[in-house]
Amino acid sequence: MPEMPEVETVRRTLTPLVKGKTIEKIVVWYPKIIVNDPDEFVKKLTNKKILKIDRYGKYLLFRFNDDLTMVSHLRMEGKYHLVTPDAPKQKHEHVEFIFTDGTALRYDDVRKFGRMHLVETGTERQTTGIRHLGPEPNTDEFSLEYFRDALSKKKKNIKNTILDQTVVCGLGNIYVDEVLWQSKIHPLSSAKKIPSDKVADLYRNINHTIAVATKERGTTVHTYLDANGETGGYQNMLQVYDHAGEQCSSCGTVLEKIKVNGRGTTFCSHCQVLYK
Repeated sequence: MPEMPEVETVRRTLTPLVKGKTIEKIVVWYPKIIVNDPDEFVKKLTNKKILKIDRYGKYLLFRFNDDLTMVSHLRMEGKYHLVTPDAPKQKHEHVEFIFTDGTALRYDDVRKFGRMHLVETGTERQTTGIRHLGPEPNTDEFSLEYFRDALSKKKKNIKNTILDQTVVCGLGNIYVDEVLWQSKIHPLSSAKKIPSDKVADLYRNINHTIAVATKERGTTVHTYLDANGETGGYQNMLQVYDHAGEQCSSCGTVLEKIKVNGRGTTFCSHCQVLYK
């Protein structure tokens, strides 16, 4: 699933491709992608101009004139790419926005899990999935005091806790494995039992890793591509994710892989301490 650095990279690469363009026509090949009534969705967005694209967590927010916002979640494998309207439809393309300048934006999603939700601008935090999200890394809202307090209330293990988007949003399986290894915390540690100094380490590593991964244009280990069809660069910096069976770069111990709530989880049994 694209995580916060990947979605931010999509936003940055998609913006110059579509900003200022006006929608002439919308083709919906797979209506379940649209949260609203598909016909109403098409009617409301026809002749609207894309003013800009914002992001919160893993959500893209397409801002249109007349106070309309399309909240888009890419889920597992959603992608946007610019084509010409006469380009042959590909198997996994499900929605097409045709612009008045003779270009078209298509949404491609192998698993069909992505969603588009049209709402009144300014209501995203009340009417869409964004309402359930906690603060983003590297923001004033995500303070160390807030993070310590949030962990102290959680009975879950730390892996599931920081995957919980209500605690801190934007991290998925890749970056959680990485920040836990960096912080020397075992993924099955009880969130509320982690010492204060280790919580501070984890907090700093979350902020730093998300910032670096964003600078590197995200991580491509499976199918992620930006709006220009290009891969990210952070996969070359991964220390544990997708490295099970290899030696830990810190101590040489062979990295192990287990399942945590159904998620493949790679860690170092020597470096990462289990707090219970």
